[in-house]
Amino acid sequence: MTAAGQPGRSEARRDGLSIGAVLAQLRGDFPDVTISKIRFLEAEGLVQPGRTASGYRQFAVADVERLRFVLSAQRDHYLPLKVIKEQLDAADSGLEPAAVTPRLPRKLVPLEAPGENGGLPGPSDFETGREVRLTREELLAQAGIDAATLAELQQYGLVRPGAAGFFDPDAVQVARTVKAMTEFGIEPRHLRAFRAAADREVGLLEQIVTPVYRHRDTGAKDRADEVVRELAALSVTLHTLLVKAGIRGVTGG
Repeated sequence: MTAAGQPGRSEARRDGLSIGAVLAQLRGDFPDVTISKIRFLEAEGLVQPGRTASGYRQFAVADVERLRFVLSAQRDHYLPLKVIKEQLDAADSGLEPAAVTPRLPRKLVPLEAPGENGGLPGPSDFETGREVRLTREELLAQAGIDAATLAELQQYGLVRPGAAGFFDPDAVQVARTVKAMTEFGIEPRHLRAFRAAADREVGLLEQIVTPVYRHRDTGAKDRADEVVRELAALSVTLHTLLVKAGIRGVTGG
């Protein structure tokens, strides 16, 4: 026993839980959690289970509670793993962690949140940078969909992982939007036309800006990036306005 009256590390680890037992404990509150997700959280340094002499993981009760905290912060507050880890590190150091406040990953906003310019996008909405990378399990949790639905979204090209197999926050918004549309009887297969239309728009923009990117003078890339952002905003705005005009014909407005 330690001075604090708690089991020592070797005692706790000897009676620890296997990763399968941990999964069984978490599944009730987090149905989408998988062994792969637990291993991923370990790789990211959010939990550090002990190991048996044979190399098998052994989780203490504190490890399970730590996992619950991480999964809750992701599901309920949409906190990125970096922020969650900072809070856990603060707690480990005996510091008071910052209050958990609802926060969505960068460029991920609630569906009902109005944008600038009357809800239409501007060039800044198409800026790129160091995007948040989401695992398959994180996407499922944040979008509130199951694996079968994600498979359909990928089948019809509505959601596409990057080359490394991760998803960006926009994939969450797409999945949420499709999920909302399914409540009206629309299935992912019905939305292939949206994917095709988006690809055509991107193809047109690519034709316009590619010659600019090929210029070798200083600042060519910056100019091309600015042009593609402005054209993207105008393209989406035009699409939105044309749909609005068409809906007036349907509703008689």
